Amino acid sequence: MDKIKRIIWGVILVAVGLLVGLNTLGVISFDIFFDGWWTLFIIVPSVVDLITNKNKTFSIVGIVVGAVLLLFAQEIIDKEMILKLFVPAVIVLVGVLLIFKDVFNKDLKTAKKQYAQSPNRSGEHLALFSGQELDFSGQVFYGADLSAVFGGIKCDLRNAAIADTAVINVCSVFGGIDILLPENVCVKKSSISIFGGITDKRVFNKTNNSATVYITGNCVFGGVDIL
Repeated sequence: MDKIKRIIWGVILVAVGLLVGLNTLGVISFDIFFDGWWTLFIIVPSVVDLITNKNKTFSIVGIVVGAVLLLFAQEIIDKEMILKLFVPAVIVLVGVLLIFKDVFNKDLKTAKKQYAQSPNRSGEHLALFSGQELDFSGQVFYGADLSAVFGGIKCDLRNAAIADTAVINVCSVFGGIDILLPENVCVKKSSISIFGGITDKRVFNKTNNSATVYITGNCVFGGVDIL
């Protein structure tokens, strides 16, 4: 995937160089610094990421933001209209991401499907106006569902035998979830967050036997810390 990204960026740079050169020689004529030209620094990288990355959520957001800023710079839409449409646009965007977030990430979709069909799940754990401490030491861990609503959960997986691929579904609403993982475990995150989010605070040390843990879910005025 890195090779494909490198080739795409190479083609883009060659094309830009040729266009600038031809424009300088007078073979073609166009205004390099058109109104809103700076938005290309948002749009182009987002398009490249959309093509090359498996998780396309942020790429789509970047393209939309860049396109709106370009339309604003070109005076196709005005500031007043942007302000009026901002709230409904955010609501629509969150709704679309909730519906399609797993579609944009094929690896996550496959992992969640395998997890849903697995008989080895570690169950559903809910902390409602309370706290829970979960310790999976000595157990083979395939995944779990963790929900903290006005509460907190501490999930200790440091001494667990983590399967090659595990899925942890999280939901944090005005609450917090701490997930303790070994440093050699690869974490891939996918979340819809409103005033919250999933943060990996570890120093990841990749090894040949690194397992992958997918952490996916929603955070509303809450957070998930990976420690």
